Amino acid sequence: MTNTMTSTKPYIVRAFYDWISDNGLTPYIVVDVNVYGVMVPMSYVNDGQIVLNVSLSAVGSISMVGDTIELSARFGGKLEHMSVPYGAIAAIYAKENGAGTSLEIEHPVEDDIVEAPAKPEAKISSVKAVDSKVDAKTSGTDSTGQNSKAKKPSLSVVKNKQD
Repeated sequence: MTNTMTSTKPYIVRAFYDWISDNGLTPYIVVDVNVYGVMVPMSYVNDGQIVLNVSLSAVGSISMVGDTIELSARFGGKLEHMSVPYGAIAAIYAKENGAGTSLEIEHPVEDDIVEAPAKPEAKISSVKAVDSKVDAKTSGTDSTGQNSKAKKPSLSVVKNKQD
């Protein structure tokens, strides 16, 4: 049996998120962008932090499962996909009255960082140019060079006898 336990931060953030939402208020999170794994639109960052409205009405989709909040939202009319590790959340609060909590920033330990596998290089195949005028002339001929009439597809009605 191990004595090491996982972080309580994801549970606390999810609990406050539910509590704020259940009371009809708007949950906001303050994210420290200097934590490894944070992916947010950097043009909206001030003093190393970004404040995100994470209410269901403000985001296109949100997943709070695991160690990271994944969400998509519009910034300046452009849809952005964001990834916020729970360790990067400095606070969660209700916009309307400030109710919530501040949290300690947790930087991941070097052993916990998993690098994405390198993507294989794309293979480029050769492309041959085709003269469309030649294709138009030959499309109505068969392999012997004779004109062939293509049979039009048709549907036929099949009636089942009912007993």
